[in-house]
Amino acid sequence: MIRPLILLISLAMVVGACKNENNKTADADTAKTGKAASDQLTRNILFFGNSLTAGYGLDPSEAFPSLIQQKIDSADLPYKVVNAGVSGETSAGGKGRIDWILKQPVDVFILELGANDGLRGVPVNETRANLQTIIDRVRKKYPQVKIVLAGMQIPPNMGESYANQFRNMYVELAEKNNVVLVPFLLEGVGGVRELNLPDGIHPTAEGHKIVANNVWAVLEDVLRQ
Repeated sequence: MIRPLILLISLAMVVGACKNENNKTADADTAKTGKAASDQLTRNILFFGNSLTAGYGLDPSEAFPSLIQQKIDSADLPYKVVNAGVSGETSAGGKGRIDWILKQPVDVFILELGANDGLRGVPVNETRANLQTIIDRVRKKYPQVKIVLAGMQIPPNMGESYANQFRNMYVELAEKNNVVLVPFLLEGVGGVRELNLPDGIHPTAEGHKIVANNVWAVLEDVLRQ
């Protein structure tokens, strides 16, 4: 009777070990499935802009898109920020690289371009046409995309008429394309010496915090829709 008893105990141990291994495998499979589902649920927010988006003169973590990611994480929203800012970028430059950028999935598109055009005195109609082309290409590639346009203003160096046309261009584009508008990206920062680097153009880390708030005031509702 001893040997059968030993055999039964051995079989029980083998069966138990197999169950444990199966459970481990099942747990691992569940974890992988959960991660895959999580990855599929995460959506991309593409910030497409110039040195303001790139965070010129600062660590990338201090630029306003990174600060937006922090706000997204705090709100537990399923979005990942992609910073596609290039210092010195004009609307024409953006038009030239948009197709390459759109090779990655985009759910929300933040368009922040035009400031360098304004500083260089590029005709407003030309800038408007470039921005319209970018919007058209984004929508053609991703019809369900949500677009946010970052409005800009420039000093009256180029003349009051030009400055007014430039400011109104963003309002007109937003209305024409039915996109969400951040009225003035640098609200509370532009022209404030202590919130800008010595060049007087690019925000400091503190300035970027205010810029992030300006964007978030509009973007949060877009992400929660």
